[in-house]
Amino acid sequence: MKRPAPIERMIESLRRFPGIGPKMAERLSYHIVRAPAFEINELVEAVQKARETMKVCGRCYNLGEDDPCVLCRDDQRDASLLCVVETPQDLVALSQVKNFNGLYFVLGGALSPLDGVGPNELRVRELINRVKNDKILELIVATDPDAKGETTALYLAEQIKPLGIKVTRLGYGLPVGGDLEYADEITLSRALEGRREMC
Repeated sequence: MKRPAPIERMIESLRRFPGIGPKMAERLSYHIVRAPAFEINELVEAVQKARETMKVCGRCYNLGEDDPCVLCRDDQRDASLLCVVETPQDLVALSQVKNFNGLYFVLGGALSPLDGVGPNELRVRELINRVKNDKILELIVATDPDAKGETTALYLAEQIKPLGIKVTRLGYGLPVGGDLEYADEITLSRALEGRREMC
């Protein structure tokens, strides 16, 4: 027996989200249909509110309610230390580490030639401009410790080091192939402390 067309449409829509495969999309679809109306209304309102109110910070490209974001407005942070991450989720994970007091920059992903993601699809040009204009002394490359993240880190080091800026990479302690957003605070703290300068 085939699923009803509205369920099929919902499954196809949900499968577009990262990390949601066909089985999870099917489970979510049936849950949504059976859930009380107030729960679904709350979900729809939360999504609409987030879409309407979230802004991209024009300085670090993080998502927030204001532009510039709360981190970029904080004059107690060390403006000479810039940590570049792939996504806003990575920034949130690292911002919970108490011993880092620098600023951030969201690159917008990682280099992946097979997926058609080159330097022009990321904010490499914006990062280089910020490093040049903001008197950055150290750039911490905090891309994911997987093949794409390592490639991105090496590329950024090649672009930034000729400017006379110290470029470091997060130290190990993060699992290879893992995502920053899933790492705990202690692991992230040790990774920041153990960062190393890139060649």
